[in-house]
Amino acid sequence: MSIATAVVETEEHKALRSAVAALGRRYGRDYLTSVVREGRHPDDLWADAAKLGYLGVNLPEEYGGGGGGIAELSIVLEELGAAGCPLLMMVVSPAICGTVIARFGTDQQKAAWLPGLADGSLTMAFGITEPDAGSNSHRITTTARRDGTDWLLTGRKVFVSGVDIADATLIVGRTSDARSGSLKPCLFIVPRETPGFQRSQIDMELQAPEKQFELVLDDVRLPADALVGDEDAGLLQLFAGLNPERVMTAAFAVGMGRYALARAVEYAKERTVWKAPIGTHQAIAHPLAQAHIELELARLMMQKAAHLYDAGDDLGAGEAANMAKYAAAEACVKAVDQAVHTLGGNGLTREYGLASLITAARVARIAPVSREMILNFVSHQSLGLPKSY
Repeated sequence: MSIATAVVETEEHKALRSAVAALGRRYGRDYLTSVVREGRHPDDLWADAAKLGYLGVNLPEEYGGGGGGIAELSIVLEELGAAGCPLLMMVVSPAICGTVIARFGTDQQKAAWLPGLADGSLTMAFGITEPDAGSNSHRITTTARRDGTDWLLTGRKVFVSGVDIADATLIVGRTSDARSGSLKPCLFIVPRETPGFQRSQIDMELQAPEKQFELVLDDVRLPADALVGDEDAGLLQLFAGLNPERVMTAAFAVGMGRYALARAVEYAKERTVWKAPIGTHQAIAHPLAQAHIELELARLMMQKAAHLYDAGDDLGAGEAANMAKYAAAEACVKAVDQAVHTLGGNGLTREYGLASLITAARVARIAPVSREMILNFVSHQSLGLPKSY
């Protein structure tokens, strides 16, 4: 199937989109804001999405998944976002961790984790960012050293989502290459209650049910089978998880932008000043139309990236996933800003629920990689310009 036909959704994809949208409407923005206000987690929505097979739609059928790919999973997250109730842990648990284990895990790891990730009974967090490394993954200092048949993992991670509810965290560490002496990335499954694995919540302005944590690993002892995949294939395995993360972040942003835009359009049709609805005026209508166009363009790149990834083109998917994440974040920020502006003072009220999206939309520009790093990537990988770092 060519890229041109891939972006025209199949009947199955349309049906999935429609069904997930219906689930999202049953919950909506009010549900999510009440969950945040009460300090809960969206367990009801998570359970219903799992029961309908949406959480594991990308995981192998033999382990209880839907046998689809990131294309299908991104539809689920986008539609939940468009309904105002996105599930951030979908980016982490089935998309990153599930994908990495499905592609590179041992038979034992697949049997232990994939069925639970598919039916929602197990969740995993993902720890890569460090206080002193930022976007430079080559400066990761969390290290793993052998102690007999075990591993000892030591280091720190920051901005790790959902560690408090995750059964385990997939930690990116580094091991020493005996031949070169250099450090190479490796992935380890660390169960939540492992001795020496400490977490502390980071106080965030962001209003979301998923909390952010700093992790400290102090000689965390792990069995040999905690290592995912081949010790010598770290970068390949790492980017097998990071590309889906970028696609899913794009889905998160597109969904959020669509939700904000829909609220603004609804308001612009009903709000009358002087003699006509404010949407009559081009100063209101044109920016909303532009936001719609930019969200649709971002979605197209997201669909291309998902198709390339699902087709096994990791190199092509890397470029497209970065572009999709960049485009979706920019489109989302603009859509949210324009939505708030369209509502005027009402855009900042709790009743209309748009103000909290101002902060949430900014996250897509920052995480999991900043827009500047994506521009660096495109500059030297796509355009062949000299590397700046």
